[in-house]
Amino acid sequence: MAVTNQPARLVVLISGGGSNLQSFIDACGGDNGTGRLDAKIAAVISNKPDAKGLERASQAGILNIMVDHRAFDSREEFDANLGDVIESFDPDLVILAGFMRILTTDFVNRFIGKLINIHPSLLPAYPGLHTHQRALDAGDAEAGATVHFVTPELDGGPAILQAKVPILADDNATSLAARVLTVEHKIYPAVAQWFCSGRLQMTNGQAILDNEILGQTGRAFSQDNER
Repeated sequence: MAVTNQPARLVVLISGGGSNLQSFIDACGGDNGTGRLDAKIAAVISNKPDAKGLERASQAGILNIMVDHRAFDSREEFDANLGDVIESFDPDLVILAGFMRILTTDFVNRFIGKLINIHPSLLPAYPGLHTHQRALDAGDAEAGATVHFVTPELDGGPAILQAKVPILADDNATSLAARVLTVEHKIYPAVAQWFCSGRLQMTNGQAILDNEILGQTGRAFSQDNER
C-alpha cells in the first residue's frame, strides 16, 4: 500500500454484534477516537439485516449497508455483488470482523493482499468453528487469537500477529471466548495500523512486516508491538 497524507480507507464486513468493529471505531482518529489507527471506516457491510454492528456503525456516523446473502441464488452471485459494493468505496484494506460466510476463491482473489481476518485460535491450530471448546477438549494450556491475511484456504492465510491467553482450570467455552475477545480488540487494530502505515504486506503468499518474513504463527503480541 502506498503511504499518503490521507487516512487509509477501510471497509469492514460483519454478520453480528460487531465488537471487533467497535474496536476499530474506537481506534480510528477523530474527536472520540484514540487515534492509534490512521484510517477512516468508509463503510460497514453486513450480510444479516439484524446485525447489531449496523447500529454501532450508525451511532458512529459511519455508512452502513446490508447485502442479504439470502437474496441471491448462489454463493458466487452473492460474492460477486458484495465485491462490487466493496470496490465502490475504493478501500485500502478490507476487514472481516465476525463475517460468518465462507468466501469463494474468486472473491478472495479479487481482494488478495488487502483482506484480513481474525480467528479465535492459535493458528494453525483449530481452523473453522468451535475453537474454544476444541482447545478445552484437547487439554491445551493456552488459547488465543490470530490475525491473518485471507487466502482461498479457510483460515489458512499467512499469520501476522498472535496473542495468547492462559486456559484456567474452571474455564468453559464461554469464559474462554470472553477472555480471548479482549485480546482480539487489541491486536486487530494494531495489525491494520501496520498495513495502513506501509509496514505490512503480503508478497508471494507470505506476510512481511518491516521487510521481514513472518513465521507460521506470525509475530507474538506484546504491549510494545501493539503500536
